[in-house]
Amino acid sequence: MFAASFGVSKTAIGLIISVFAIVRFSTGLVAGKFVDKFGERKVLGFGLFMVSFFTLLTGLAQSYEQLLAFRSLGGLGSSMFSVSAGSLLMRSVSDEFRARAQSLFNGGFLLGGITGPAFGGILSAISLRAPFFVYSTTLAGAGVIALVFLSEKRLGKKVDLPSSKIGITTLSQAFKLRPYQIALMLAFINNWILFGLRSSILPLFVIEKLNSTAAIAGLGLTIGALVQGTFLLKAGKFSDKKGRRAAFLFGSAFVLFGILMLAFTTNPTLYFIAMAFFGLGGAYVGTAPGSVVGDIIRGRGGQVIAVWQMAGDAGMIFGPVIVGLITDLFSYQAAFLVSAGIWVISILLATVLPETRRAHLEEDLIPDRNKQEL
Repeated sequence: MFAASFGVSKTAIGLIISVFAIVRFSTGLVAGKFVDKFGERKVLGFGLFMVSFFTLLTGLAQSYEQLLAFRSLGGLGSSMFSVSAGSLLMRSVSDEFRARAQSLFNGGFLLGGITGPAFGGILSAISLRAPFFVYSTTLAGAGVIALVFLSEKRLGKKVDLPSSKIGITTLSQAFKLRPYQIALMLAFINNWILFGLRSSILPLFVIEKLNSTAAIAGLGLTIGALVQGTFLLKAGKFSDKKGRRAAFLFGSAFVLFGILMLAFTTNPTLYFIAMAFFGLGGAYVGTAPGSVVGDIIRGRGGQVIAVWQMAGDAGMIFGPVIVGLITDLFSYQAAFLVSAGIWVISILLATVLPETRRAHLEEDLIPDRNKQEL
């Protein structure tokens, strides 16, 4: 709505949404390098302040060109935040609790995704610029928390030790491991289906094919998010106890059923049920690839995490475009069936995913010659 206030085309509005993800994707390795060199806490705090600053400027933008530039620059800060936060989380939690920690982390984003648009909609009634100012303030507060409450004085432990003292997992080491290779492909497909498909054609499908309203489309997405949030901790515990492969295969069955159900949905009730299956499956498959990456890292692995997140970002960038193209050329049903076929590929990949939990390995994947310290 804010971009539309500058009188630009729908394509230009879409570019505002895409450019943030594109910059996030293209700067992932830079953010990973920063983490390996300067440590998670500093990069996390700086990244949050950077997004806060450019969000503030976005709210003050007086032209479309300014809006596009500020939105783009915010993508670099987001990349720094996400990579450093992921690195800190994975490095500080053992593999016995890693998936549960990942579930809580994902739950925070899920909660924000539910409550954020609701508050943003209320603020937009006051002013289209108001949500940016409030968001900027909350990000600045998060930056203060990262720099102050993750300090050595607060934790009683060293956080910003140089990588030479705690070890580092390089990209070349990670790329040689089959679990990491599979995790990258799973991250790409996961985000294509779980985020790209849902955010691109589903609202139009509900309105055009089910002859329903945008409110019904939003309600279905909310149902999926609530179901996912309900099962997140159970999914994390299941992954920690039974293994990453078991968790992914269990959840993927529900996601596949949800996609196939959408292909033959004729009314809102079936749509709601399909979204519930999406949410249940998403809780289990959403933690597995990230936990695999955390399992293989010894010491810091900023660039290893960055490439994994970039694989997911690529799925979010290309997935909606490909699904939309299939819909335009053929039909919604064809798009859902093709998505189901892509999802089957992820299931096949998961069946050959090796065990990565260190406690269940006779020999470590990457020998850890340094003691890790938070």
